[in-house]
Formats: sequence, C-alpha cells, structure tokens
Amino acid sequence: MRFAANLKWLFAELPFERRFDAAAAAGFTGVECPSPYSVPAAELKRRLDDAGLTQVLINTPGIACAPDRTTEFRDGFHQALDYATELNCGLVHVLAGARPDGVGHDRAFAQFATNIAWAAERSRDTGVRLVLEAQNKRDSPGFVLASQAQAAAVAEAAGHDHVGLLFDVYHVQLDERDLVNRLRAFLPRIFHLQLADPPSRTEPGTGEIGWPVLFATLREAGYDGWIGCEYRPTTDIATTLTRLEELARCPASR
Repeated sequence: MRFAANLKWLFAELPFERRFDAAAAAGFTGVECPSPYSVPAAELKRRLDDAGLTQVLINTPGIACAPDRTTEFRDGFHQALDYATELNCGLVHVLAGARPDGVGHDRAFAQFATNIAWAAERSRDTGVRLVLEAQNKRDSPGFVLASQAQAAAVAEAAGHDHVGLLFDVYHVQLDERDLVNRLRAFLPRIFHLQLADPPSRTEPGTGEIGWPVLFATLREAGYDGWIGCEYRPTTDIATTLTRLEELARCPASR
C-alpha cells in the first residue's frame, strides 16, 4: 500500500513550504496538496525533488457545480492542469462543491456534469486523470455529489476512460455505510482512495471502521493506486503512519 500525506490535514502547524520535508521525515513517499497555488509550480517541484516525494493529487477550486461561475471554473481547471503537468502529478480532483444558494439541486448537478465533460475533453491527451468525490452531508452540507453511484454516473457520462472516482472511506462510511461492498462495487472506477476513521476523522484504528477487512479487500482486488491520509492525527504523525502500515498487513480475520 502506498500512503500519501495530505498536506492540508497533516503537518498543519507548519508553514506550507516546510510540510514536504516533514512528510518525508515521517516516512511518506507521496503527498496530496489540495490547493498549492499560492506557491509557484517550479518552487513546489524543487521541494518535491529535494524531499524525494511524488505529487499524487491536487484539487481544482470547489465551484464545478456553480452555474454562474463557468469562466472561473475553467480558469481554475486550466491552472490545476498546468500545475499537474509541471509537478508530474497524475491526478486532479475536480471538486464539485456545494450547491449555491438559490440554485436547485438538478440545475447544480447538470452544471457539474457539463463541466466534467468539458474538463475531460480538455485533459484527454495530457496523461492526467480526473477524479470525482462524493462527500457526506454532515461535514459538507449541500455538496452536490452525495453518493458513489452519482459520481460514477457523471464519470461514465463524460465518455473518457481517464475520468474516475476518488473513494473517500470516511465520507462513504458516514453517509452510505456497507463500506466494503461499496468498495468492491466501484473498484473498477476508483483511481484514488482517501481515508480517516469516523466519527472524529482521526487516523485509522481510532474509530469505527474494520480496517483489516478493508485493506484485505484492496489486496484481493489488486489495487495499486495511492491512498491519501486525510485525517486529524491524535498522536505524532510518524506513529500514525506506522500503525496504518500495520493495519494494512493485518489478516482480515484478526
């Protein structure tokens, strides 16, 4: 299993530029940067190279479902694609966002699907894959993607093989339950995973999920993608990574 540090959630006490070295020192080999755009891409590339890290994923701004912000969405997507290319980052999360005030769900959802089809066409020859994520209603009220089935339908409708799912274990467990069966059902479309343990979004092993079963499911399916660590650590981060690696090797029957 390849674990990537999410630099929004981990090492948050450090200035952003120092989080790369901290992630490497803690034992990570990859990082996610949801919004890296305050730092020039060339500077980020230097920090990644110096730390021996792979840039795994970056996000677009969370406005893809806003009907009156199409130009802003397209500019943000082009910027994300440029950064991904410069950083040799294989995944861009096209963040759906919450339904704007005064906009009905159907209209917001249709705008999101339209924007994904446009983004898929613009990125088809770049080598960058796009991922779509559903988020839970408790933490993200009004988020336009509420289930894996909805995200998969939009990815399918885009008509390109480089559009898939970001399966966030924490969000799925909170809203959809039946976690392992949902993972199995959507694995053909899953390009990336993120994890945290409900109910408090802390590191795996501190909450309600049976992690050995989940990791065994990934091993049996031959999943070889990255897994983003998007949790609130309750202890030092190197210890949480060690524990996570132990859980990933633990037999499912234990």
